Amino acid sequence: MEIILIVALIAVLIAVVYGVISIQRTIQARPADTGAIANPTPAIDVAALVASVRSAVEAEMRKTAQETLQATSQQSAEFFAAQSATLEGKTRSILAPFEEQIKGLSTSVNSLQTTYSQEQGTISQLATQITTLQSTTTTLTNSLKSPTARGSWGENQLRNVIQLAGMESYCDYTEQFTGGEGESDQRPDVVVRLPNGAMIAIDSKAPLSAYLRMQDATDVATKEIELKNHAHLMRGHMKKLSDKKYWNQFPQSPDFVVMFIPGEGFVSDAMRSDPSLLDDAMKNRVLVASPVNLLALLFAVAKGWQAHSIAEHAKEVAALGTELYERVGTQLTHVRKMETNLSTATKAYNEMVGSLEGRVLPTLRKFRDLKVVQGDEIGTLKSIDVQTRSLAAPEILPELDS
Repeated sequence: MEIILIVALIAVLIAVVYGVISIQRTIQARPADTGAIANPTPAIDVAALVASVRSAVEAEMRKTAQETLQATSQQSAEFFAAQSATLEGKTRSILAPFEEQIKGLSTSVNSLQTTYSQEQGTISQLATQITTLQSTTTTLTNSLKSPTARGSWGENQLRNVIQLAGMESYCDYTEQFTGGEGESDQRPDVVVRLPNGAMIAIDSKAPLSAYLRMQDATDVATKEIELKNHAHLMRGHMKKLSDKKYWNQFPQSPDFVVMFIPGEGFVSDAMRSDPSLLDDAMKNRVLVASPVNLLALLFAVAKGWQAHSIAEHAKEVAALGTELYERVGTQLTHVRKMETNLSTATKAYNEMVGSLEGRVLPTLRKFRDLKVVQGDEIGTLKSIDVQTRSLAAPEILPELDS
């Protein structure tokens, strides 16, 4: 609309200028009267007229441009405000899920911080315990490097297994047992006595020096070499135990000796390096036993002792059972006598109550009717209707029924 108005003003300006120029040309071309002196016509200042019209048009154009600019600015402001509100709404709708997730993440982080603060003390205690355990392990490893210390540790492990099996309370083992005369070198660590008088020898002097060197090694090759040495030493110790033939020293003993290894890892690693070790040991009458295997063997021996104890005292148990049966029968006889006595006492009581109710009390009530005595009326007596329960146990001697 503003552009059309500006074009119309320019057209008017051009039309005015063209009309002024046409009038001026007409005046100049008119012929002069010869007989009279013509009055001079003032000349029209075209330039001033054009300048005036131009000024008016420019002023109108500036006014129109200002109004257009204001209207455009207002429309632009309204448009951008609407677009900004729309964009803000869309942005909020897009960011709303992320805001919820961020809030949830913040809650989780706060919970983790709280949990961390609570568990920090526990972690510190665990770290202290781990440090202490590492120190203890190092001390134990250094101690086991001594053959004497290894022997004592193995014997203690053996004692713990025997105590766990419950064999020590019956004195079913003898530590540092020595065989017969002339056999001072035959010294098993423990001899377990069996219920039939036989004995099982247990040796706990397992070689562990190579295994400890394997644990101290840092490279794989050295570890493999020391592991093979460990299996070799285990095999050599197994052959020595087989050559001692402990089973020949004790009568009725099983034809094997127990080679106790005080650790599951010692046995598994040796057999991993030497798979035929277990088979060769069994062929040589040597039972390679870890703590778990020895515990199972001792549990079986303990059950045998329990069964032997029951069988050994079977006659005594039978005699006690017979005596108890007779005593219970005597006690039941006394109960039957008490039942008879209670029935007799109840019958006598009921007869006495009947005599009082039928003969004595009516006479006493006549004294009250004759005003001889005063006071409360004499009450009535009740008989006992409850009967004793008969004892029908078959254990009661039949002669009592007669």
